[in-house]
Amino acid sequence: MITVNFPDGATRDYSDGTTGTAVVEGISKSLAKKTVAMRVNGELADLSDPLTDGVALEFVLRDDPSALELIRHDAAHVLAEAVQEIWPQTQVTIGPVIENGFYYDFARDEPFSEDDLRQIEKKMTQIIQRGARFTKEIWDRDEAKRVFKAKGEHYKIELIDAIPLDQDLKIYKQGQWFDLCRGPHMRTVRDVGNAFKLTKVAGAYWRGDAKNAVLSRIYGTAFASKAELAAHLHMLAEAEKRDHRKIGRELDLFHFQEEAQGSVFWHPKGFVIYNQIEAYIRRRLNDAGYREVKTPQLLDHKLWQQSGHWEKFRASMFVVPDEVPSTDDDQPVLSGTANLLALKPMNCPAHVQIFKQGIKSYRDLPIRMAEFGCCHRNEAHGALHGLMRVRQMTQDDAHIFCRTDQVTDETKKFCDLLDRVYADFGFSDVSILLATRPELRTGDDETWDLAEKSLEEALRATGRDFAINEGEGAFYGPKLEFNLKDAIGRSWQCGTLQLDFGTPERLDASYIAEDGSRQRPVMLHRAVLGTLERFIGILIENHAGRMPIWLAPVQVVVATIVSEADEAALALVDKLRAAGLRAEPDLRNEKINYKVREHSVQKVPVIAVLGKREAEEGTVSVRRLGAEGSVSVTVDELVKELVGEATPPDLDI
Repeated sequence: MITVNFPDGATRDYSDGTTGTAVVEGISKSLAKKTVAMRVNGELADLSDPLTDGVALEFVLRDDPSALELIRHDAAHVLAEAVQEIWPQTQVTIGPVIENGFYYDFARDEPFSEDDLRQIEKKMTQIIQRGARFTKEIWDRDEAKRVFKAKGEHYKIELIDAIPLDQDLKIYKQGQWFDLCRGPHMRTVRDVGNAFKLTKVAGAYWRGDAKNAVLSRIYGTAFASKAELAAHLHMLAEAEKRDHRKIGRELDLFHFQEEAQGSVFWHPKGFVIYNQIEAYIRRRLNDAGYREVKTPQLLDHKLWQQSGHWEKFRASMFVVPDEVPSTDDDQPVLSGTANLLALKPMNCPAHVQIFKQGIKSYRDLPIRMAEFGCCHRNEAHGALHGLMRVRQMTQDDAHIFCRTDQVTDETKKFCDLLDRVYADFGFSDVSILLATRPELRTGDDETWDLAEKSLEEALRATGRDFAINEGEGAFYGPKLEFNLKDAIGRSWQCGTLQLDFGTPERLDASYIAEDGSRQRPVMLHRAVLGTLERFIGILIENHAGRMPIWLAPVQVVVATIVSEADEAALALVDKLRAAGLRAEPDLRNEKINYKVREHSVQKVPVIAVLGKREAEEGTVSVRRLGAEGSVSVTVDELVKELVGEATPPDLDI
């Protein structure tokens, strides 16, 4: 006999070998119809698995949020079966669940096209309607390799060889079709439902290695209901319209080119936005007691070795030799194999060097050191994505050197600062994750225990809700991740606060405590926006290019209807500029409707129209972006009104 524990505290006894299916059917036939999997001791499992003594059992219904991963996982298997039914010679490789969907990689002579997706979807629907049951089998390795070799599935043989010998080799069947898979799965392919969509095709290297063969990848998504799918597809359509790369080209904000992979060419209009944001956050930091510094771009690799970055972060660093001119031919030569320099991927080791200049007392702490530091990270070409993933970036970075008894207070102050900044940019929905120790890390477990406990206690003291993000901390310490939600419901991780005991120890930073002893400061790494490049990309997509007036590159255009109004228009532009507004004249010999339409497409917030009558009366007809019609006001009223609207939020008093 075995004893099974249920979430409500009840326990029941069953005979050995009883499966989850038998248990749920014995409780309620209606419950059994809704149940697609189970959670055993907190881990998802097949309903057909036999239970063992003392387990905690929880049933997973199809409409549970936790079932969404299973729906997408099973949809990937249905996709693979559909492809092989249509094109039998195609090899299937791997098909994982990813954020918002799934994909499957295939090996075939001819890549898939977008036109193929509808045919595959039709076949998937047929497979789902057949309703084959998922069954799990444990196969002998040699036999499995023989079977897959006979099927021409050479990639599966490579995957089998990569599975550790102490792990079972699981094969999941759905009717006659089967695949190598860790599982678990739902009961039948019918549980996938009809709320799925194949979204795009792409190329992908086998196992992500550019030295390997290029496979054909099909992306898809699936949801528990058609309503959820429709909402997601609407969001994707909105996201495509809001793509910052597209808007950046249309509004002449920035561009990228092959000769500078992952680095931004800021155009005048885009750099206005950049400078406005930098000036805003600089004022916020100054008010919050931060001292701004500037540190070198190139630092000797020995410093990066001391900080731990060389061991843990070397693959993401740009390293250059320290070269000196030759006395013979004036050609640079390497001055020694040990003399390597690295472009800084982050600012923390350099800030420690400033902290170490002179003796620091406990009375000096906290020291809040800020830098708009230009950093470089060697991101893979395939990972680059407009402003969202770049190689050269500027962070609104800062490091707080404090005592252990100041951590909670500094965390509170940072969270309050972050709330103010995000509110000023129009983001009110912010969630927090506490990211814990990653597998690749520095420091011992005792130090990590203390760091995680200290950061969690500090966060709890702020009274904010949070969730745990296991294993996603920085290599030197746990961190808080602040995720903001945009206008179409997407979540973006921007702000971060990381607690670090290790770097001050490794770089020998210290202060004199009240008792005269030499102590290590706690180092809080923090950023509000993250990188200016990425945050601007988020803002562009959030506002669909229609930036708040205080950020708009051109805040007002003064457009004339007739040439007799040119002089008055130029005078108004001068008056607006004198008041600090970014104003431009449009005196072209074009119809006013053409001018208005053109500047509206360019997302100019305000268009001031002057005709002969307005010029004579000292008035102006004001058209607002997105509003119907116009309003007539005096020139002085317009200037006063726009000065108030265009004042940055932190200066609006």
